[in-house]
Amino acid sequence: MRRNALSVFVIMLSFVFVLFGCGKTADVKGSSSPSSETAQTKSSNSSAEKKQPDTVTVGMAKLAGSAPIYVAIDKGFFKEENIDIQYKWFESSNAINVATASNNIDIGATGLSADLYNMIASGQKVSIIADKGREQKGYRLSAIVVLKDSPIQKIEDLKGKKIGVTTIGSSHHYMTGRILEKHGMTMKDIELVPLTTIRAQVEALKGKQVEAVLLLSSNIAAAEQEGYGRVLANVADEISYQSTAIIASSKFLSNNDVALRFMRGYIKGMRYYYDAVLVQKDGKVVKGQNYDEVVKIVAKYTEQPTQVIEQSFPYMDRDGKLQDDDIQTQIDWYAKEKLVTKKPDPKDFVNTELQAAAVKSLGK
Repeated sequence: MRRNALSVFVIMLSFVFVLFGCGKTADVKGSSSPSSETAQTKSSNSSAEKKQPDTVTVGMAKLAGSAPIYVAIDKGFFKEENIDIQYKWFESSNAINVATASNNIDIGATGLSADLYNMIASGQKVSIIADKGREQKGYRLSAIVVLKDSPIQKIEDLKGKKIGVTTIGSSHHYMTGRILEKHGMTMKDIELVPLTTIRAQVEALKGKQVEAVLLLSSNIAAAEQEGYGRVLANVADEISYQSTAIIASSKFLSNNDVALRFMRGYIKGMRYYYDAVLVQKDGKVVKGQNYDEVVKIVAKYTEQPTQVIEQSFPYMDRDGKLQDDDIQTQIDWYAKEKLVTKKPDPKDFVNTELQAAAVKSLGK
């Protein structure tokens, strides 16, 4: 009798365990309790973390003007946005523009030029999306450089002289023409010599094949450091000019999510760069907290000595905002010089929405 009672008790206890176990399984599968939601969120985050990064191909020249990109790569700002940057080096802005327009690269860090506007006017789908450098008083991005012992002392002395630029219709051509006009001259007053690359410009000046060249910041600093050149005129002291920009291919912009995340990473790099090397106090640039680090990063990518890099930082808007009203000014000048045959409308290819959206999402 005792054995039968014990058996009944064991059976009843087993039945209770089965009921309890079934109740736990039902709770895990169907509950919306906080603990269940936390588990699901962790699982979701884990899946997101394991997602393969999106690759973005960027075309650049080895110049300090691409500093925000170098910084964003080196500091992991693109990685934070799950973007893997693959970069390619180019010798000229024209080559970068062609590669971007043909969708061979996603992003071009380039100079704004007649060839870019002509490509757009002919139907090529390229968009200007962010600042990469502009001529701003108090900063140096570009300058007309002559030999150190040259008798040329002022812009008017360039009359009848040979001036080396990269290509006809380039940003170098534009800046030279605008500066000449400011001083009462025209392109007919000088001989413009297209030399294709910056390296060729430097060699032509050293070899006295030209009397002056228009160079960008790091090359200007190198000319001064090496002792063969001196600045005749800083472009920023002569004209206001959105000289370089970030451009994007049509294929790249078709994926808004990737484009926005790239822009977020780029602006993070821009802000880090600006705060380190561009902040002014009493009209003079002061070294920011991360100054030495940014100098080393830029020197690594450009393969330039740090003392050259320190004199090479161009001005950029801290949030990457374009001086977009200047684009029309450029197109009008190129058209006047018959360097663009059909004027494209900036409304069709200047995209400020992406930069604005990235800034809004990042906050100040």
